[in-house]
Amino acid sequence: MFMARMDGYSMNSSEKDILDAVFPLLKLLSLTLIGVLLAHPKTQIIPKATFKLLSKLVFALFLPCLIFTHLGQSITVDNFLSWWFIPVNVIISTLVGCILGMLVVAICCPPPEFKRFTIIMTAFGNTGNLPLAIVGTVCHDDDNPFGPDCHNKGVSYVSFAQWVAVILVYTFVYHMMEPPMEYYEVVDEGLEIEQQTENEEISRPLLVEAEWPGMEDQETEHSKTPFIAKIFKSSRNGQQSTSHDLESMGEESDNSPKAMRCMAAPRVVSKITIVAEQTPIKHILQPPTIASLLAIIVGMIPQVKSFVFGDDAPLSFVTDSLQILAGAMVPSVMLILGGMFAEGPNDSKLGSRTMIGIIVARLFVLPLLGFGIVNLADKLHCLVHGDQMYQFVLLLQYMTPSAILLGAIASLRGYAVSESSALLFWQHICALFSLSLYLVIYFRTN
Repeated sequence: MFMARMDGYSMNSSEKDILDAVFPLLKLLSLTLIGVLLAHPKTQIIPKATFKLLSKLVFALFLPCLIFTHLGQSITVDNFLSWWFIPVNVIISTLVGCILGMLVVAICCPPPEFKRFTIIMTAFGNTGNLPLAIVGTVCHDDDNPFGPDCHNKGVSYVSFAQWVAVILVYTFVYHMMEPPMEYYEVVDEGLEIEQQTENEEISRPLLVEAEWPGMEDQETEHSKTPFIAKIFKSSRNGQQSTSHDLESMGEESDNSPKAMRCMAAPRVVSKITIVAEQTPIKHILQPPTIASLLAIIVGMIPQVKSFVFGDDAPLSFVTDSLQILAGAMVPSVMLILGGMFAEGPNDSKLGSRTMIGIIVARLFVLPLLGFGIVNLADKLHCLVHGDQMYQFVLLLQYMTPSAILLGAIASLRGYAVSESSALLFWQHICALFSLSLYLVIYFRTN
């Protein structure tokens, strides 16, 4: 009788672990299916323009409100110091993802013009909207496995990681996603107009516009050119660029102080300076990033924090209003994702073998490595002791599909636009199964 009870208890515990892992994803799936129904071409209950407007609301209003109200309330000077491994983990996951991407290139042999694209799409995961949605659904019930402060802590940890990923995307990824020199030269010889027309006809995924509203207004003269390759081509060929070439590529006039400094500096330094000037670092200061910085500043100054957060705070009515708006973030994001699924994937020249390789590496191999890295960091006392939500958010950085922002960068650079759209579509489909698998493993082992 005792053994039977123990067996029954064990079975019930296993079932609870599975339910804890699967139920949050089923909630997200239900919201996504509603979005598919609303946006499906056969029903068209809500037009695409409405979803685009909703995307901009998420980006400019709902998400910043969510970040500010939770991160600002949780952050302190001590927390700021003890959470140091969260941004470091973003960098580690990206480096490991780059190595996996190189292995995918070596094994799957993608078309030459998509080798860098394959590495980037394997390396950079979604550290923003999707982890926030998962945390929101996991913490929705009172009997969640992370305790009563589950949602506030989870959102704070995810928000604290975002700024590092955004910096990486708008610097390293931006230049890695420039059109390959050889491919661009073919376009220059007569197909450029046709290529531009094809790119303009490609419908941008809804989540691309959510990550970078008004993206078409951010294009510069060099956005869709192999800028770095052109600058350093002469060095690789053993030739020397003239000062006039460097100035014209950097858009500097002869009388400009910057141009005079470039002429006086060594040639390599001049080229690096020009590349740095063409990096869209200013786009890092988007509404979610600004909300994160503002929340950190307010939260780390006790006098200001007590004035903004708390039941007795003079501005508590403002934070309450922001929390009401923040509540619309998760359902809005999943409805938009459903709208993207309703559009379906674009055609891709990447090849099914390479696409499967990226999906397997990103969604199934990287999470396994992530479990090992996080467990090792825990043994080295790099994590917050006894905080299961802290570990959970770290693991989510390895589990999620590629960042939607990569699609925005691809569109801005005019490089692999349809390929990124198709890959993001299929990755998010497959992520339903991979996330279910690894969430079950996580809840069974913790």
